[in-house]
Amino acid sequence: MSTINWSEQASQTFIDYGRYFVPERELQIEAFCDLIPARDRPFNILELCCGEGLLAGALLERFPASVVYGFDGSPAMLEHARQQLAPYGERFQTRLFDLADRSWRALEQPIHAVVSSLTIHHLDREGKQQLFEDMARLLEPGGVFLIADVIEPASRAGAALAAKAWDAAVRQRALEIDGNLDALAYFERERWNMYRYPDLDDIDKPSRLLDQLKWLEEAGFTEVDVFWMKAGHVLFGGQKNS
Repeated sequence: MSTINWSEQASQTFIDYGRYFVPERELQIEAFCDLIPARDRPFNILELCCGEGLLAGALLERFPASVVYGFDGSPAMLEHARQQLAPYGERFQTRLFDLADRSWRALEQPIHAVVSSLTIHHLDREGKQQLFEDMARLLEPGGVFLIADVIEPASRAGAALAAKAWDAAVRQRALEIDGNLDALAYFERERWNMYRYPDLDDIDKPSRLLDQLKWLEEAGFTEVDVFWMKAGHVLFGGQKNS
């Protein structure tokens, strides 16, 4: 996520409406936690674009001996995450960064897991491939790279189905949380559904799922798999050989 392209207004919108706009958000977070191999010693987790800190908080809770490094390109997001996760003290550490810049990809700390939610699609094809290669080098043996993101459908029919399913998911969440459709109205008014309005901006650069699975394997990851999928949103990843 380039700090040039992503605005602080977009950050605030996601803080306010992410609970409506992200399909099965709680299930995704639980899956992330389930997919990270437990260790019998302290370990480090790196989250790329940690946002408001929801995933980081769940990881800190699930793995009491872990330290989570939350990187993000938005000062507003980082401040919100720091406030929310202040009870964890030094176990949550933040850094302002640009996802596309490779200078941050050499860390002194050993990293057991790299996680990312709704981030990788801001990189183009070459950027994703380079990131996958760099994360394979960054991770310690046996570590995992887990990605939850929007993808590019391989067909018009797939795009239409994803658009319809995303609208339905937001409708369901709005009714469950508020008992009304105000959040759905905002979702539609802002044309947030990238599958229904694919040409509105140059920030989103999703890639096809099959391509990304291949890139993970080419980068050296094994046990590459898809763990969850709904409304054009997918959780996938792989493991570095031990």
